[in-house]
Amino acid sequence: MTGVPRPSTDPEDLLAGARGGDRGALARLVSMVERGGADAAAIARLAHPLAGSASTIGITGAPGAGKSTLTSALVAEIRRAGERVAVLAVDPSSPFSGGAILGDRVRMGEHALDDEVFIRSMATRGHLGGLSLAVPQAVRVLDAVGIPWIVVETVGVGQVEVEVAAEADCTVVVVNPGWGDAVQASKAGLMEIADVFVVNKADRPGADEARSDLERTLSMGHHDRRPPVLCTVATTGDGVAELWQAVRDEVGAALEDGRRAQRRRARDEAELRRVVSARLEERVAAVAAGTPWREAVDAVAARRSDPWTVADELLAELDR
Repeated sequence: MTGVPRPSTDPEDLLAGARGGDRGALARLVSMVERGGADAAAIARLAHPLAGSASTIGITGAPGAGKSTLTSALVAEIRRAGERVAVLAVDPSSPFSGGAILGDRVRMGEHALDDEVFIRSMATRGHLGGLSLAVPQAVRVLDAVGIPWIVVETVGVGQVEVEVAAEADCTVVVVNPGWGDAVQASKAGLMEIADVFVVNKADRPGADEARSDLERTLSMGHHDRRPPVLCTVATTGDGVAELWQAVRDEVGAALEDGRRAQRRRARDEAELRRVVSARLEERVAAVAAGTPWREAVDAVAARRSDPWTVADELLAELDR
């Protein structure tokens, strides 16, 4: 009796399969990127020259703003336009496939049987460098396999979420009536990264006030291109077609006036810096596991030397 062959774990084979439409191969590639290590680096090297065509939409905002429901509604609009789309639901706090991850998939369940939609939740898992490295690498893989639209949805408005959303070609910031005024949005760093503002749950009282508040604050800022402020009701789909049009307008304008190229170069530079930092962290971890490290700690603890002198000695040893 012949057993069922085990799926390939070779990055080159998996990438070829994913580019040919094998969703299982694509899922394994994203998992390997999440875990990090040599396989993730190999995938990044293979995918990099194939990527660069996709447009990325970042969706962020306060918890409870209805981001997942809005993302699902936006995916429906993208599919109505006949486009393939992928969704990365980013949860920095979830180290296992449960909780928010299952919740994201339930809320987007209407797309589960659509082969032209790929949905994946991501956590930091074992990746050295965390989401700051794993998300751009996952986006690159999705881009390399030919998916033209990639949505990155974050769970909140902390530093990690804002940084991840800012990786996008178009960043959509979602707020609610009653969530607070534009001052709070400014404090969260959202005013700086938003390309489109959305007041979701606009069927609730206070939607018009929230929109006016944001528009008034934006009018006092210094923006080369002031972000539009839209109202949506994600549960019914009201206003989502307008959001999809605003996203396409922003992506097109950024491509035409050169902002997209500038942003991508800045992101490439930031990612290169993170990769170099991660590589140095790996070297530091290797040094910290050896006898010279324990001897160095003993010397510092006994006041025979100081941390700065010892650090210079250890780095000099690394260079040799």
